[in-house]
Amino acid sequence: MNIRGFLVVCVALLATGAINAQANLLNARIPEEIGMKTVEQMAADNDGPLPYGYIDDRDILWSKVVWEYIDLNEKINLPFYYPVDTSNISSNRRSLYDTLLRGIKSGEIVDVYEDSYFENKLTFNDIQSRMSRVDTSDAGIDLLNAGEQITEEYIDKRDLTSGDITGLKIKGVWYFDKRQGELKYRLLGIAPVAPDVNFIDQEGGDEELVELFWVWYPGAREVTHEMKVFNQQNSAYPLSYDHLLNARRFVASIYREENIYGNRDVAEYIKGNALFQVLEADKLKENIRNKELDMWNY
Repeated sequence: MNIRGFLVVCVALLATGAINAQANLLNARIPEEIGMKTVEQMAADNDGPLPYGYIDDRDILWSKVVWEYIDLNEKINLPFYYPVDTSNISSNRRSLYDTLLRGIKSGEIVDVYEDSYFENKLTFNDIQSRMSRVDTSDAGIDLLNAGEQITEEYIDKRDLTSGDITGLKIKGVWYFDKRQGELKYRLLGIAPVAPDVNFIDQEGGDEELVELFWVWYPGAREVTHEMKVFNQQNSAYPLSYDHLLNARRFVASIYREENIYGNRDVAEYIKGNALFQVLEADKLKENIRNKELDMWNY
């Protein structure tokens, strides 16, 4: 057997092993065994998020904290949005919002905060109050004013679902590691963004987008790694949300950077012109890219 044939066989064996180890689809005797790994497979896989290496403060030559917005209407960002309807799909496929919410509810994610400065913690009950609305309809108010009792049909209930999530806000730091000699990025926090549940579905006017909660991302990596994302190129080898986020496989625009003006947003000093705001975001991104080139210019 020549070298070329040997390499082809090796690649085929590796691909077959990846298929069997990933989903157990070909080895399942009953449907319940699909997606379940044996003890031997789990021991062999040793699957887990790639740990972050220790970075000494003295090795950071330059850094910049930025806030970015991931628009889930962008085609490349759709893996974070789908699936929306979870009634007819397996439990191991969820949107990033559902993944984070499930981790918070189960207690696997405990570092959940009110804003991106990670000071005021939120409980699951606090988060639920932000995502649900219970109100009395106009007809019910008329009955109450008339002194009559109302039933559930006069109560309007609205809960935010994954279909209402319009985007994600992330906070991270770009830094130049002088020991490695390269520019790197570390994700610090992530927040789902949706219309305010108190004003959603109202006719007329623009719906104000609000941050539902902020998750300290280093403490949520186990959850985001376990949930796999559909790979359109090869369904036998799914990716995880942790891979997508750390590899920055998404399109995002910078809406804030740390600055002397109290970390003000781009929209605060460029008002009423969406085009100029986009150009300013691109300018901030270009300045960060140029930092790595500038380190090698004398």
